[in-house]
Amino acid sequence: MTRRIAILGSTGSIGKNALRVIEALGPEYQVVGLSAHSQIQLLADQVRRTQCKVVTVTGDGLAGRFQPLVQGQGVEVLTGPEGLVQMVQRQDVDVVLCAVVGVAGLPAVLAAAREGKHLAVANKEPLVVAGQLLTEAAKAHGSTILPVDSEHSAVFQALQAGRREEVHRIILTGSGGPFRKARPEDLQQVTREQALAHPVWAMGPKITIDSATLMNKALEIIEARWLFDVPVEKIEVLIHPESIVHSLVEFADGSVIAQLGHPDMVLPIQYALTFPQRLKGLARHLRLEELGTLTFESPNPQTFRALPLAYQVARTGGTAPAVFNAANEAAVAAFLADQIAFPRIIELIEHCLDRHTIKGRATLEDLLAADAWARQEVKDRLKTRVSGHKTQGHRPAAVRQQHVSR
Repeated sequence: MTRRIAILGSTGSIGKNALRVIEALGPEYQVVGLSAHSQIQLLADQVRRTQCKVVTVTGDGLAGRFQPLVQGQGVEVLTGPEGLVQMVQRQDVDVVLCAVVGVAGLPAVLAAAREGKHLAVANKEPLVVAGQLLTEAAKAHGSTILPVDSEHSAVFQALQAGRREEVHRIILTGSGGPFRKARPEDLQQVTREQALAHPVWAMGPKITIDSATLMNKALEIIEARWLFDVPVEKIEVLIHPESIVHSLVEFADGSVIAQLGHPDMVLPIQYALTFPQRLKGLARHLRLEELGTLTFESPNPQTFRALPLAYQVARTGGTAPAVFNAANEAAVAAFLADQIAFPRIIELIEHCLDRHTIKGRATLEDLLAADAWARQEVKDRLKTRVSGHKTQGHRPAAVRQQHVSR
């Protein structure tokens, strides 16, 4: 059966790899729609390569410049977030792969779920910010959510070995980034160059900084809570610097099922597109005899303060995850711009959670408003504390739960 696919964010790393995967899978997998924010020349090249039917350009004022690039291609051009919604609602779209950075793709992802589409989610925001809304919409309308994130793809695959009620714990693995052996005091003088020097993965600056703070694992805790419908207490994080075991599931009888693979996004992308089938594709096969030793260790919660904070945010729910995610994005941007020191990233997130009044049963509008509020709060805080480059003796995250959960 032919699968007709729309890729939201086709000019990013996930989108480009997805096009490679689809091309290798053959004619039963067809690209119907593509979207991009600003890379319109690359998008035009992708249109010619895929002969897709519809394109959405989300960057302000760029659609007019894009139109001449695809003249004569017979492709419909839509614009803005509303264009993304229209694209995923088309009857000739079966699968929606979302790789749009930030919350801009949230309305489209929710629309796809409400249309009962096969939904492959590559970016963290849909499940972090709107996990409850998205999973409820998917369940109500028969939509299947498939994770593309390598850790959650691994968990999803391991879960095929048993029933959800038999799960004892989910173990998310992470490389640990460049500071996995660091003490809290070692982080005071971290430079941007040091934080961007990831030992395993080649990623964009924002995601690389998230790996350095282990915010990537913190966000994955919240994702896993909604995606797999498990209490947050059943989700753990282990550092695995070789990045071969992508995650594990332990069942009630003591069996631990792991998914292994090279650190490459090709496999999770393909699995999300082809599920429940497994097809030959571009992924390299492991040779276990060549791996050597695989190591695992617990992260230090004093060094990586995002982790205990994530558990509190996940328990609280409502608008708290939206604030958590948005404050991090704004703080990371400030660090990359040399406006703040490395430890201030987490301090700014804690500040926003302290200041925000959590709304429990949140609508999409509530979540987007909380996102915008947190970004502005970080900007305002930076204006009043321009010289704040040293840790100010913040209380440990465990003491702050009363503020987060009010």
